[in-house]
Amino acid sequence: MLRLQRSGRVHDAMQRLYSLNVAAPLLRTHAYVDGQWVSAPAAFPVLDPATGHELARVSDCGPEEAKRAVRAAYTAFHTWKRVTAKERSVLLRRWFDLLTQHKEDLAKLITFESGKPMKESLGEVAYSAAFLEWFSEEARRIYGDIVPSSATDRKLLLLKQPVGVASIITPWNFPSAMITRKVGAALAAGCTVVVKPAEDTPLSALALAELAEKAGIPAGVFNVVPCSREQTPAVGEVLCTDPLVAKISFTGSTATGKLLLKMAADTVKRVSMELGGHAPFIVFDSADVDKAVGGAMASKFRNSGQTCVCSNRFLVQSGIYQLFLDKLGRAMDAELRLGHGSEPDTTQGPLINARAAEKVLHQISDAVSRGAKVLRGGKRREGSFMEPTLLADVSTEMLCTREETFGPLVPVIRFETEEEAIAVANSANVGLAGYFYSQDVSQIWRVAEALEVGIVGVNEGLVSAPEASFGGVKQSGLGREGSKYGVDEYLQVKYMCFGGLKP
Repeated sequence: MLRLQRSGRVHDAMQRLYSLNVAAPLLRTHAYVDGQWVSAPAAFPVLDPATGHELARVSDCGPEEAKRAVRAAYTAFHTWKRVTAKERSVLLRRWFDLLTQHKEDLAKLITFESGKPMKESLGEVAYSAAFLEWFSEEARRIYGDIVPSSATDRKLLLLKQPVGVASIITPWNFPSAMITRKVGAALAAGCTVVVKPAEDTPLSALALAELAEKAGIPAGVFNVVPCSREQTPAVGEVLCTDPLVAKISFTGSTATGKLLLKMAADTVKRVSMELGGHAPFIVFDSADVDKAVGGAMASKFRNSGQTCVCSNRFLVQSGIYQLFLDKLGRAMDAELRLGHGSEPDTTQGPLINARAAEKVLHQISDAVSRGAKVLRGGKRREGSFMEPTLLADVSTEMLCTREETFGPLVPVIRFETEEEAIAVANSANVGLAGYFYSQDVSQIWRVAEALEVGIVGVNEGLVSAPEASFGGVKQSGLGREGSKYGVDEYLQVKYMCFGGLKP
């Protein structure tokens, strides 16, 4: 049920009703560069996607501000890299403690600028803080190696050292966690960073900067340069081409990732990228159908389907196809509620903007024109709200099975054999996450190894954890985030041959 946006007058009343109310120090609107809050010649609006109401006007940084931030990070790097691992660990832990202490206000920022329900926003804050906690511990576990030498007068040592300044470019769908997952690893390794948050969600990034300063992170180590959509290409070019930048970490679309890779090539920068996904969700005849439905609900409808690892193509074996559809439809009726994210019973907020809603509606129209049946939802509400939608009789020719949706759409394909399901799942040119439900142990091993993805959920719809690696294969990106491997993205190995020793 949608409680919002019945008429223009109700829409205006809703703008007055839902106001962002957070502690003043956390609502920052200027860039954060070299430990200072810096204004830009212009500002851009940040809107509540549920109402269209302006929340704040934020400094619209351009190339000059970006260059200044890079220079500050470069200067700070020469001091930060010499700070002991223990000291870096303590500072990251303090930052973690502050995120936990201010979780309610941080969650409000996420809800109002991204549309995410408050319960999910609180979960994101906890997830964000967990990365700082994890990497505060990993900072003290960055070990080199001593390699046995074939010569008696030599010692061979492998040292791990920070790469330098890292450009951090993050998306709007996890405006806090995507920053801490990258920055926690970078700072643990001894790197300094310049963060460019998404234009839709800069407030969360600036709040993190406020808390980083309070935690004692030195000036220039953590910098944030927000900018509008219009300024993004110019700022992105600086962050990807400036010779003082050694590393780029980006989360976003595959198309944008390819552009950034081209820009990084001229100076041969280190690059890690988490790009688009098109996750299959396979339910075999042997599955526990109730658990599969629960996993589908958790995976698909988190953040209204706007996550890079959410299930996109649902493949259900013919023996349980109708049963799965019936149970999933009833679960959607019982559990999903559209509304403003600050309402306690809301589970589905708006999509990030009108363009996102139009994309979902276009995929539904295409599927229906090719023979799919709408079992639930199917309509766009006022603004960027989109009804959770369940489609049956879906085929692989339909647009919703050929491109990522990023919305609350469940297209269900019937399949007959395991081989058929794997072929459909692996037909995409991306491979971030994949999920399947089965109680056949042999099948579990076969399918888990056969799926061409970087992340596999077996009888589980929610798989992310700070301790686990996160990343994809094919055109879903390069490198890994989280886990002990996340720090490696910000380190280089130096080989030292110590010769002339007396045996």
